[in-house]
Amino acid sequence: MAREKKVEQYDVVIIGGGAAGLTAGIYSGRARLKTLLIEKSLVGGLATYTNEMENYPGFPEGTSGGGLMELFHKQTKKFGVEFKLTDVKSVDLAGEVKVVETFRNKFEAKVVIIASGGRPRITGAINEDKYLFDKGISFCATCDAASNTGKTVMVIGSGDAAIEEGMFLTKFADKVIVSVMHDNGKMDCNEIAKAAALDNPKMEFIWNTVTHEFRGEDELEYVVLKNLKTEELIPVKVDSCFEFIGYIPNTEMFKGQIDMTNRGYILTNEKMETNLAGVYSVGDVREKFLRQVATAVGDGAVAGFSAEKFISEEEQFKSYILRNDIDNLVYIYNGIDEASRELLPKVQQIGLDREGYVCTPVDVYKSKGIAEKLGVDTFPCLVVVKDGKIVDKIDNDLCESSICQALDACECSCSSCTCNC
Repeated sequence: MAREKKVEQYDVVIIGGGAAGLTAGIYSGRARLKTLLIEKSLVGGLATYTNEMENYPGFPEGTSGGGLMELFHKQTKKFGVEFKLTDVKSVDLAGEVKVVETFRNKFEAKVVIIASGGRPRITGAINEDKYLFDKGISFCATCDAASNTGKTVMVIGSGDAAIEEGMFLTKFADKVIVSVMHDNGKMDCNEIAKAAALDNPKMEFIWNTVTHEFRGEDELEYVVLKNLKTEELIPVKVDSCFEFIGYIPNTEMFKGQIDMTNRGYILTNEKMETNLAGVYSVGDVREKFLRQVATAVGDGAVAGFSAEKFISEEEQFKSYILRNDIDNLVYIYNGIDEASRELLPKVQQIGLDREGYVCTPVDVYKSKGIAEKLGVDTFPCLVVVKDGKIVDKIDNDLCESSICQALDACECSCSSCTCNC
């Protein structure tokens, strides 16, 4: 008989503990939201594998990815975020209560932030699967550089990660051979890294090539490259091969629920909102222009702030907007609009004058969340709520008289109605 899973409730559940997920945790934890972060392998994510990080602001001498992520982790825990090191088995994100299941638990949350990141892309060359990880093919220079001291290694790729990690490998290996699919001198990395790599005497480049096959007995011995122009096969004897050709987003479990690109990256808006209310996505897993720790931090901050706003507005909406204990005049206005501000006290006075009514002002300057829940996109607007249901919206020629007319009081029984419109 299957063991019944323990059910726990949280305000926010974050799936993924990389830079983006940790930053979202810092913001939601600091907002005093009960927050759980689930990470299946290593807190800090792929950034922990980066030995030298020179472009993260605040560290003029550079820092290590592992060291930086350790600080992120420490800061997140400081704000009371709980951590679970386990794999997420399934999610149900469509309802008001989001459900995230692991092997032993079922976590219910008001908000889910997807920060599941990606995994290394492989070449798909012949016999690649025989040598992955401990058999000769690696994706982490930080992890495996020391074991290649005095040896010859190959790097596949020419992006920033490939070239920068290749240069790091030259501190240990005697020779680093780089397979580049472009013409002589052309790489995908930044110009500074490219210049440094071309000047490094330990680095050699084989241009216009892709990986065709991996060969060896028990361990990797040869990488066979294929020249894209001549189709010549070039066996290169190596001790190890490092692949840095990008990543695949970890989004399989969200398919059918969350809108994605045809490459599997999650679509979001500037608030990190997905197509589902209360579900956000941050970091490398979402469709974006630049995937760096710095941009992941920005994503996480926005999502953490958005989560707090979403939960607050949900509670406000239920408790103060769609109330059924008294009729409600919900005045939706923009605080920076002078005409809207001038009308506010008049609407409030109507609410005071009419027995059985209250007036609830909602300023959309910082957030339009409640307006969107009410289906309002023109401001100012008055929404009349009776018995917990919307019965009228007035956004055209909104004034005291039009409000009174809408309330079946055109004869101006209330003392506040003084205009002639």
